[in-house]
Amino acid sequence: MSVNRREFLAASLAATAVGAQPYQPAPPRFAHRQAQMPLPPGQNVFQFAAKIPGLSGVQLQMIWHGEDISAGNRARDLKLQARDNGLLTPSIAGIWQHGENIFAGEVAERALHNAIRTAATLEAAVILVVMFKQNCPDMNDPRSYGPAVQLFRKMAPRAADANTKLCVETSLLPDQDRKLIEMVNHPAFGVYFDATNAETYHPGSSLPGIITLRNHIGEVHLKNGDRLLSQEPSMVNWGQAIREFREIHYNGWYCFETEHASPERCIADTVANMAFVRQQLSSHV
Repeated sequence: MSVNRREFLAASLAATAVGAQPYQPAPPRFAHRQAQMPLPPGQNVFQFAAKIPGLSGVQLQMIWHGEDISAGNRARDLKLQARDNGLLTPSIAGIWQHGENIFAGEVAERALHNAIRTAATLEAAVILVVMFKQNCPDMNDPRSYGPAVQLFRKMAPRAADANTKLCVETSLLPDQDRKLIEMVNHPAFGVYFDATNAETYHPGSSLPGIITLRNHIGEVHLKNGDRLLSQEPSMVNWGQAIREFREIHYNGWYCFETEHASPERCIADTVANMAFVRQQLSSHV
């Protein structure tokens, strides 16, 4: 019995030592939002993205310059373009036609259905569902948030069947986002976190919001206008924000929504921003 006890204690100490190892995040995956990429003439977005060393994906717009890629074979063609250039489509955005929003009843359901179908074709794991200001549910009013909750409860299982996730980007406080997520209560429903938007609508909420929403963040946007993430002025302390993503063990894509003056600046700035993110993820500050 004493030998077994010694063996048990040794095993327990070894497990404790293993458990004490610092968290080592997987190598970050980077994408850039299509809407902010200034394309050279004659190149598609994936051809251009392939020129940016270290970039692995593009966040496509479902509705872009009047074109709806959910129609016909367009999504399939884009998937082939991505494959031919060695890239992925981790997420899609821009799912609403002009004037559409989550309150639009059957129209909203059709938009979500088309987005799910498109994400399935592109093998995109996240669908960004924008809900800002007057197009955002009031989480203090059941008459406002009730229909949205019911619609998301209906559509989230369909998203799961398509191997994708509906992630809302809202003008709510982070704890209100969490309330909405908990009401829908489905693993294929979460939040698309944008620290700059959080600071715009609720100053001081971005860093605490990362902790509040930690298990529900499907993907994140990173942006600082037309400046690098490392430059001032910035609404967000990006060094601290990225370290917070590390602390919550976030392992999703980092998608740049940065503005660039030219294709050349897009390449150089994105390379610099990726280096900054990697540096912060490996920092022990």
